[in-house]
Amino acid sequence: MQGLLFVVTAPSGAGKSSLIAGVLKGDPRLKLSVSHTTRAPRPGEANAREYHFVDEATFLAMLGRAEFLESAQVHGHRYGTSHRALAAAIAGGNDVVLEIDWQGAQQVRRLHPECVGVFILPPSLAELERRLRARGQDSDDVMRRRLENAREEMAHAPEFDYAIINKEFEAARQDLAAIVRAERLAMARQLERHPELFQPRV
Repeated sequence: MQGLLFVVTAPSGAGKSSLIAGVLKGDPRLKLSVSHTTRAPRPGEANAREYHFVDEATFLAMLGRAEFLESAQVHGHRYGTSHRALAAAIAGGNDVVLEIDWQGAQQVRRLHPECVGVFILPPSLAELERRLRARGQDSDDVMRRRLENAREEMAHAPEFDYAIINKEFEAARQDLAAIVRAERLAMARQLERHPELFQPRV
């Protein structure tokens, strides 16, 4: 029985990683797909937990072997999702969350049109800038680039099935959890998972 694939996208600083972590913590049936990236780990991140951190040469070698389901270059760093790892997780019946940018989401939808797309939006660009500055990790030039990219990324939100405005964390976390639960309860999923209940014997 195939698991569900949730594709979650947001501009940098909108809070998607924290929201996903919050939902994963309360849902043992949901697994995170761990992508590869060439960027350096941020404080508190661990290899193979948030990302598989690899150097440019390793990433390009994997790309050349067609090991990625999707890949993109964002803010000067490369990101990619292992086709084999994701396929194995879904085939094993796991519901999987894929945290990627809009470019990667477009690539995934072409290969997995049944995936469920969720776009996380900040309440405003001003609030997004405040959150990014609160991180204290970026120069002014990087900050400007992130905000410019955010405008472009948010223009792609209508391509997704759901939109969550992350104004207040707990409300947004509940919204994301509700989407996961609703998709599991869709009639097509229930028919697939519990066919005996829809053809009861006397």
